[in-house]
Amino acid sequence: MGFALSVFFGFVPMLFFAWVLYWLDRYEKEPKILIGGVFFWGAAVSAGVAFVVNTLLGMGIYLFTNSDALTDLATGSIVAPPVEETLKGLAVLFVFLFYRHEFDSILDGIVYAGITALGFAATENTYYIYNYGYLEGGYEGLFALVFVRVFLVGWQHPFYTAFFGIGLAGARLTKNSGLKFIYPMVGWAVAVGMHALHNTLASLLTGTRGLLVSTLFDWSGWFFMVLFILWAIRRIQQRIKTYLKDEIELGVISAKQYRTACSAWAQSMTRLVAVFNGRYRTTSRFYNLAGDLAHKKYQRVNLGEEGGNSERIRDIRQQLAELAPLALA
Repeated sequence: MGFALSVFFGFVPMLFFAWVLYWLDRYEKEPKILIGGVFFWGAAVSAGVAFVVNTLLGMGIYLFTNSDALTDLATGSIVAPPVEETLKGLAVLFVFLFYRHEFDSILDGIVYAGITALGFAATENTYYIYNYGYLEGGYEGLFALVFVRVFLVGWQHPFYTAFFGIGLAGARLTKNSGLKFIYPMVGWAVAVGMHALHNTLASLLTGTRGLLVSTLFDWSGWFFMVLFILWAIRRIQQRIKTYLKDEIELGVISAKQYRTACSAWAQSMTRLVAVFNGRYRTTSRFYNLAGDLAHKKYQRVNLGEEGGNSERIRDIRQQLAELAPLALA
């Protein structure tokens, strides 16, 4: 029963957090197969390989130092951050390289990176809750670890890895070949640095005081990340307002559909009504395509053809024109 509860509290909250990130992408949802794929990568591949690598390198450090304290500090502060951020980042890099047409904004980078990291956190939380909670303290220890891993530090991994996603998004949206290389490297370095700082604080500052300091550090970072996400959402909204407006004159969408496309609230209400009208899938796809069209038009203006932006725009317009009579507004 203890193991089952550990798996439940390890995975279910992280799946809910993943849904929150997916929900935040209000104007152009990412494909569910990619979202599921990066979560699986984080939970199965990243977490599994990281455990093996961290353990082996930790054993090497112990053989060299013969000190449990130094081994724990070095493994947490020097070994684990670059190993884990690299393994998590590989899933985001895969989407960036092979599904570039689905990597359209800074928010996309945050969503893919964050959901990958939440998959990693789900497996790691299960391990901690069972081994250091239930096995050491029974059900009381289990629920104490649930409180720490879910409520106090539940967003730590997506916070770190989000910086690499932001770096890749920066590379995606610039013409400068040098910056295409620099942005991801800076994002990875910040992710590793923030991860290492958290682990170092957790190792050096023990007891209630240490927990409070670490929690303050984590929650401060998350607060500013939320502000950054709200800014990114606002930029997407402005992009949609700018690049969809002429679609009304072209007869692709109606003025009412344009107004709905420009408002996350209006889209949510329209989708809700569509559920009861039997038009949810059509309506949802219509507004996802509208967001995609705005991104592609923006990219053509700022990045050029980039391997077929004009062709993609024509294809999306045709699909929108076909769906428009059926999509609610």
